[in-house]
Amino acid sequence: MNEELQIALMLLTVIFAIGTVEVKKLLYAVLSFCAMCICIGALYWLLGAHYVAIYQILVYAGGIVALFIAAITLTSLKEERK
Repeated sequence: MNEELQIALMLLTVIFAIGTVEVKKLLYAVLSFCAMCICIGALYWLLGAHYVAIYQILVYAGGIVALFIAAITLTSLKEERK
């Protein structure tokens, strides 16, 4: 059961990574990046690296994604003003 879950998470990680690069809209790319980071955090958790998993989910899936979304929002507002 654990091995099948690891394989499924690895497959989802690759799919979301490809989605991050290939998606045209930036917001969808950031959401795909967030899902990829959550999958990587879940993989770390399954492998027994609990502190790394929590750090991955809190910092990358939380903080970095929020920073990306704020940057996208601010740059799109600046482009609309022109």
